Amino acid sequence: MDNLIITIAPTGNVPTREMTPHVPVTPEEIVRDIVDCYNAGAAVAHIHARDEEQHPTPRAEVFAEILERLEATGCPIIRQLSTGGRHGKTLEERSQNLTLNPEMASLSTGSTNFPNMAYVNAPDLIEYLAGMMKERNIKPEIEVFDTAMINNAVLLAQKGMIREPLQFNFVMGIRGALPATPKNLFHLVESIPAGSPWTVSVIGPQHVPLSTIALAMGGHVRVGIEDNIYYAKGDLTTNVRLVERIVRIAREVGREIATPDEAREMLGLKR
Repeated sequence: MDNLIITIAPTGNVPTREMTPHVPVTPEEIVRDIVDCYNAGAAVAHIHARDEEQHPTPRAEVFAEILERLEATGCPIIRQLSTGGRHGKTLEERSQNLTLNPEMASLSTGSTNFPNMAYVNAPDLIEYLAGMMKERNIKPEIEVFDTAMINNAVLLAQKGMIREPLQFNFVMGIRGALPATPKNLFHLVESIPAGSPWTVSVIGPQHVPLSTIALAMGGHVRVGIEDNIYYAKGDLTTNVRLVERIVRIAREVGREIATPDEAREMLGLKR
């Protein structure tokens, strides 16, 4: 198997300081956690931004501050920016951080339901984001909340809007979307084009068992407070603890941990 690519998602849009004191919200805090997680074994950082009131924001200048602070540390971790819809609705809001030319960015190729909102990704928005990523040589990570999003990504590739091989992230366990079960994971893996690297992001109590199944299958794993604020029931976690646990599990089942440069090679990136 390829070495395991661990992605850290330190912040997200949902966790607040009222929910957990460990969520990083300022650029300084986010960068500190990313560097600590890189030192623990993470190769990719999935980055969201917060404004001065700690609310999710799409503002490019906040993402720019995070990237500048991260660059100043010398940390070689892969920068992957979120284009998610909780922090922005319009084409301009959803795409403005792509002007910073990160190595990677998230791309949701369909709509789904979250517990308290519809996460809408209309066809024109998807094509706009995909086109901008292709123009700027940004590798999209296809965010898959249900199987239809796989087919949508394949159709975009057939139209020449996404370069192959496609990189998929299966987001499982969100209420209203795809349940986090082994059966669903097997189906997703069987549904993607042969040779496509894939990652699993499991929200909720099935995070550890399903992530273990994924890494035993040759997939990759995302962890972080964005997805899970608890290490175990009643035990609020830090981002570093989540990375360290996946590293331990991987080594127990014989998977070595990928460095950022090894991950770049597997994902077809050029720093």
